[in-house]
Amino acid sequence: MDDNKARKNKTIKAWVHRHLNDTYVKGAQRNGYRSRAAYKLLEIDEQDHLFHNVKNVVDLGCAPGSWSQVAVDKVGEHGTVIGVDLLEIHPLHRLKFIHGDFTEQTTLDELLDAINHKPVDLVISDMAPNLSGIKNTDQARGAYLVELVLDFAKGYLKTGGNCLIKVFHGGEFDNLVKLSREMFEQVLIRKPDASRSSSSETYLLCKHKKHM
Repeated sequence: MDDNKARKNKTIKAWVHRHLNDTYVKGAQRNGYRSRAAYKLLEIDEQDHLFHNVKNVVDLGCAPGSWSQVAVDKVGEHGTVIGVDLLEIHPLHRLKFIHGDFTEQTTLDELLDAINHKPVDLVISDMAPNLSGIKNTDQARGAYLVELVLDFAKGYLKTGGNCLIKVFHGGEFDNLVKLSREMFEQVLIRKPDASRSSSSETYLLCKHKKHM
């Protein structure tokens, strides 16, 4: 075995060990969440009351469905949660799932039909691009997705509504914060405990959409 392969195998084994011993992974398995990411949303909601008086939610980039699980539970039987993802997911009770690429017009049209072209109370997105390993390219792809979420929120989030978006620290970060502040009264940066410290991900909590 050459040195590069040995180092790669060692890295993989270390990740598997860390993952299997992760408190949030164990919690997700115990409580039936599809991934540990559920705890990121739960923590932000506990701190910021994200789902207060919310009945209609759009979850962009929802696979494998853990954020949608939280949202469905929070809005209750009379609420509506619509999830969109390029990847298929296992059916989730009370989630209306749209299988498609959010960057394509046909998927957006299907989403608009699902919300009856009416404003929603909350937009959430834990979406991330497929990583190429090229830092600048990945940052640009991630920023593009955030801009798409903000553009959707601009048109279809109710005035006063909130939006939670995953972003990655990088060259586009400050510009994304600036774009968010043009649309919302308040933009907060959140790094929940459930988000691994080694990850550059963070979350923009965009509160109280301005009248557009």
